[in-house]
Amino acid sequence: LFQGDLGPFNPGLPVEVPVWLAINLKQRQKCRLIPPEWMDVAKLEEIRDQERKEDTFTPMPSPYYMELTKLLLNYASDNIPKADEIRTLVKDTWDTRIAKLRLSADSFVKQQEAHAKLDNLTLMEINTIGTFLTQALDHMYKLRSNLQPSESARSQDF
Repeated sequence: LFQGDLGPFNPGLPVEVPVWLAINLKQRQKCRLIPPEWMDVAKLEEIRDQERKEDTFTPMPSPYYMELTKLLLNYASDNIPKADEIRTLVKDTWDTRIAKLRLSADSFVKQQEAHAKLDNLTLMEINTIGTFLTQALDHMYKLRSNLQPSESARSQDF
């Protein structure tokens, strides 16, 4: 199922492996996980503050920041310094971005736009709003088509 070379695994020396393998080894108590560089309280505070300050979406340190944080904190919180603070900072950043996304979607629907461009969103954020936005656009289309008179219902001029 999986192919490729991993390692060499030498005791005490860090090696980069896929997340699934790192978590598997951690669960079997065969390794200690080293969190990514961006998973640091100071860096996450900076990211959160920048996200709150900007009107647009800022680039995230990883396109999978939420998923990685959840996985690493669930399975290796003992290897991550200040894990609770990191969890809170990532959740604050997520909440800020989702609030911006909802405001953008609300503005998009109210202005009856046909297209929008949102940069720096992660797939999980897009997936969160996707269903709502497509249903809202579908309802708008139905309302618009019901408001326009059909060919047979047009009034005649006298």
